[in-house]
Amino acid sequence: MDKSIVIGLAGLGTVGQGLVRILAENADLIERRIGRKVTIKRVVVRDVSRPRNVTLPEGTVLTDRLEDLIEDPEIEVVCELMGGLDAARRVIEGALAARKHVVTANKHLLAEHGQELFALAREADRCLYYEASAVGGVPVVQALKESLAGNRILKLTGIMNGTSNFILSEMTTNGLDFETALAEAQALGYAEADPSFDIDGVDTAHKLVLLTRLAYGLHYPLARLPVRGIRDVAREDIEFAREFGYRLKLIGQVREVDGKLEAGVFPALIRHTYLLARVGGNYNAVRVEGNAVGPIMLHGQGAGEMPTGSAVLADIMAIARDARKPNNTGFPENPLPLAPILDPDEAESQYYFRFQVADRPGVMAAITRVMADQNISIAQAIQKGSENSPDVPLVIITHSARARRVREAITAIDVMDFTVAPTVHYRIL
Repeated sequence: MDKSIVIGLAGLGTVGQGLVRILAENADLIERRIGRKVTIKRVVVRDVSRPRNVTLPEGTVLTDRLEDLIEDPEIEVVCELMGGLDAARRVIEGALAARKHVVTANKHLLAEHGQELFALAREADRCLYYEASAVGGVPVVQALKESLAGNRILKLTGIMNGTSNFILSEMTTNGLDFETALAEAQALGYAEADPSFDIDGVDTAHKLVLLTRLAYGLHYPLARLPVRGIRDVAREDIEFAREFGYRLKLIGQVREVDGKLEAGVFPALIRHTYLLARVGGNYNAVRVEGNAVGPIMLHGQGAGEMPTGSAVLADIMAIARDARKPNNTGFPENPLPLAPILDPDEAESQYYFRFQVADRPGVMAAITRVMADQNISIAQAIQKGSENSPDVPLVIITHSARARRVREAITAIDVMDFTVAPTVHYRIL
């Protein structure tokens, strides 16, 4: 057996504790697989006196100094498990400058500053690995870097946020409204006290930027990514979607269209027979379509102590096996070229519309006239009136239409005197 691979942890929160537990529970198997033991030498925490929920291996030193990881010559791999931006960036930059390999679970940092950090890793000839940053325990990073490396990726579509998926699943299955489903997610620990990153699509956007780099070898700046969350999703639209045979999911998607990348985060209707539509609860899934392999789907838990700790460990083991040729982005180019980006207004898709309109003659004719003027073709329509209400929902499913045309049609219809509430619309995949 070779000597142990010595690691240091920056952070001992949920992910760090999961990693410690897996290393203890699976020590014999890990050693058999990589031919080396994994030794945790130092762990950096904010308060060394606070009781921990996990037992550290004998000999492991708790410290509150990040420099202790970077300056220790025996530590080969620094695991950045703190989260956040500034301190985490200093840890990674310091570790790379000291010619140490880095494993991180920090999707936010890599989405914002990945180009610079990967350049530092390239200069240092060190690994900067991040399986846990994309979809937690779902091994999509390694799949894109290695298993699918010979494929031209045509499209990548995923449910990448367990909190949002849990909320939408509860609204669909149990008929809850958004606020009640969110409160349930918070009570179960699936949502933070401030759930904005999850329900506003920001977390999914971070992950999509990372996966776009891996799938296409191109840098799609986070600031240019169109992002729409689920905060405004109404139970009424989920029920109408079911009537048409769809499920509503928060989606991150990137695809190649005429040599450009069309990407975004948005709630979308998915046909109920599709596998993605059946991903329930707090689970995640990523569907990748390659020109050789065809469509494949990876499904599993996208967050949590043990699943995410498992992904961190996978990166440590990859480094232990062979770190002589780091494969950080799946492409040798550095920096990665800027992606040619399709104008979001030019993206084409089917659409779901819900117009809330006065219940009177001529309304349907007026709406269809506007849509025809914008070259939007109607596939299906439902209107449900009520004796107790002067207005009704009119739901329309369209054939494929351009986003700019959809926006202009909504703008025209929303100012008409029969429209009593802003129009709701979602893409259909």
